[in-house]
Amino acid sequence: MPSDSGRSPMDSEQYKAWLRDLALDLRWSWNHAADELWAHLDPELWRLTHNAWVILQTVSRERLGQCLADASFREKLEKTRRYYEYYDTRTHWFTTAYPDPPFKAIAYFSMEFMLSDALPIYSGGLGNVSGDQLKAASDLGVPVYGVGLLYQQGYFRQRIDADGHQEPLYPYNDPTQLPISPLRESNGEWLRVSIQLPGVRLYLRTWEVRVGHARLFLLDSNDPANLPDYRGLTSELYGGGPETRLQQERILGIAGWRLLRALGLRPEVCHLNEGHAAFVVLERAREFMEESKLPFDEALAATRPGNLFTTHTPVEAGFDRFSPALMKRHFSRYAEVRLGIPFSQLMGLGRLNPDDDSEPFNMAYLAIRGSGAVNGVSRLHGEVSRRLFQPLFPRWPRVEVPVTHVTNGVHVPTWDSEPADRIWTEAAGKDRWRGDLEELAGALDSIPAVELWKMRAENRLQLVNYVRSYLSRQLAGHGATPEEIDQAAHVFDPNSLTIGFARRFAAYKRPNLMLQDPERLLRILTNRERPAQLVIAGKAHPQDHEGQEMIRQWIQFIRNTAARRCTVFLADYDMHMAEHLARGVDLWINNPRRPWEASGTSGMKVLVNGGLNFSELDGWWAEAYSPEVGWAIGDGQEHNSDPEWDRREAEQIYSLLENEIIPMFYQRDPTGLPTAWIEKVRASMSRLTPRFSANRVAREYTETHYISCANAYRKRITSGTAALEGLVNWRRKVEKHWARLRFGSLHVASTDELHIFNVQVYLHELDAETVRVELYADAAGGNQAQVVEMKCAAPLVGASNAYLYTASVRADRPANDFTPRIVPYHPLALVPLECARILWYR
Repeated sequence: MPSDSGRSPMDSEQYKAWLRDLALDLRWSWNHAADELWAHLDPELWRLTHNAWVILQTVSRERLGQCLADASFREKLEKTRRYYEYYDTRTHWFTTAYPDPPFKAIAYFSMEFMLSDALPIYSGGLGNVSGDQLKAASDLGVPVYGVGLLYQQGYFRQRIDADGHQEPLYPYNDPTQLPISPLRESNGEWLRVSIQLPGVRLYLRTWEVRVGHARLFLLDSNDPANLPDYRGLTSELYGGGPETRLQQERILGIAGWRLLRALGLRPEVCHLNEGHAAFVVLERAREFMEESKLPFDEALAATRPGNLFTTHTPVEAGFDRFSPALMKRHFSRYAEVRLGIPFSQLMGLGRLNPDDDSEPFNMAYLAIRGSGAVNGVSRLHGEVSRRLFQPLFPRWPRVEVPVTHVTNGVHVPTWDSEPADRIWTEAAGKDRWRGDLEELAGALDSIPAVELWKMRAENRLQLVNYVRSYLSRQLAGHGATPEEIDQAAHVFDPNSLTIGFARRFAAYKRPNLMLQDPERLLRILTNRERPAQLVIAGKAHPQDHEGQEMIRQWIQFIRNTAARRCTVFLADYDMHMAEHLARGVDLWINNPRRPWEASGTSGMKVLVNGGLNFSELDGWWAEAYSPEVGWAIGDGQEHNSDPEWDRREAEQIYSLLENEIIPMFYQRDPTGLPTAWIEKVRASMSRLTPRFSANRVAREYTETHYISCANAYRKRITSGTAALEGLVNWRRKVEKHWARLRFGSLHVASTDELHIFNVQVYLHELDAETVRVELYADAAGGNQAQVVEMKCAAPLVGASNAYLYTASVRADRPANDFTPRIVPYHPLALVPLECARILWYR
């Protein structure tokens, strides 16, 4: 870190300005260099909120002046300023790995971003992923620009009444109390963008959030120029009915792209984090139409390779759909006037059957038909997504449905505790999460077991203190008696095994699986020799009455049994609470119904802090689990909503807790160390933390998608008008004449070494250059799926536009494994994404 020799000290006004800039940069939410400054200004408010911007907005001029007059405070200021200058000027991974990259900007569209509780515009996992990836992009120097919405109320806040019923609350997000700044025109005017709604123009205010080196741009409809009904369009996250949702997604995709262009940004790649943002593919194509004077089909063909769609949905019913009538009201004019296409053509982009006028418009289908790459968010979810999207690629083998996967990860510096940070810094240095992570292999091997256990004990103690404080305030807010509040201040034991379970309360997540046998669970928790304690948190959507009933059942279990001192339900689960749980729990339980957990990130957050996972073999845990790093629930198969299987998995949870997990925690050596438990902690921290970090995710997206998407996009837009028209005409011709393709005779000759295939193909109106004839074999008998191109050997005598195709393959699997097929081919085309036709010999 550079020294401050020769630096002129700031005066008080300069310090105030710098503190303001510091508070407006959400880097403080994961970089703790400035924590002492905010705690010094207002210790109590910092403890409760960890919100630097609120502290700076709240502190009195007198208090701030006193602090600035304090030499020790100014010394901390200078130390922090030096660190930030070092962070801002150091070399980043991206600029080192890609000194001449094919892109200058990535636009990352998401309905929610979880960056800090100071900016409550998130609900859960989707926001967690987008926020953590934006932070990782900042650390690595990848030029990512987030695009989202600023919600006046955000997602609801949760209150639990005396009977255990959830009550939703919607406090107002005052922009002056949020770490955001209005975006300005060059003349100082507030930058606004607009979109045309039926009969009226909607104006959208724009904001900037600084996230280290990254930027997040937000739009909101609460503009005085709008009609009252429209000012509230961006009021709630996932609130309102289908029309409000459609309007929000229109703002995100269409107005979001217009905002980027108004700022002078021209991203080579648009990353759609879920289908909510799919309208951006239309607006991006529309702008290209205006610039190139090309029709919509050619413009979409030119721009789609630069769009990446990440799906997070594990069930078909989870995709956003809008009725034809609603779409017609809001998009018929946009289609006909702005895109120059019939409304029916736009609807066809979002339908399985474009000719079915009754079929709703599916945002995921639009995203796929407007993107050059598609991925799921775990290995298993990639498989599930290929099954979900198989109908868009009829007769294609599922393994070739064009959906890959990039498993999610978490931004480790956001979620690590101070004791864990000390351990990791000692083992691997302060900048460990800002490079390629190669140096982390085996980094914790040299850390003594006693140090790991001290770290875990300190983390657990901090969580226990947090639970006591939070529960006391929660009860006081409910009008509890002084005796009840005093009891809350003594719950939990800092020496007991502490289990965490926190997530959205929804039926598929099975949050009440542990309550299958409440008496047995109570015996496990209250065992005098080997006690355990359980902290639970989570919200149910205000319209999800089944989820709310599950919350009530937990509240009743806690209040009506001896579990009161060792089990707590903390209301209003948010990011601040998640940080405390992730840092303090010894064991994290997650038991969704496989395969409905696309990835899951909650269990990843405990890794860096030495927490262990006990989870369903679903999402990320299906690829992370081994006996050395945690425990598994289930058999790795799908059982749908089978009550008997739920009962069996509950039994498995109880049995493993009783017979393996809890005994291991309490099995101590002569010095008091649980050596087997600590080695599991070491293995989990070492092997899994880097692998499931947002650092790895950001690098993987860059190396496997952003680079290739940017290159493909540049190739398309520079290919020229004739090439784009040729591509579109090729697809039209293939679609028109595909039904007339047919195979003739197939002849197979085999030797000890080779199978030789000869097949007759009748192309009719299609040219040989527009298709590819292949041999295909499914994965079988330990062999991978195999694709071999067949060569056009000769025309068929006496036939028009018919040819003999030939290929040979090694005879290490039966000839019957192989069958010829015909697929579309064009040197610029993404097959089967852009043309999903296929014809099989058999």
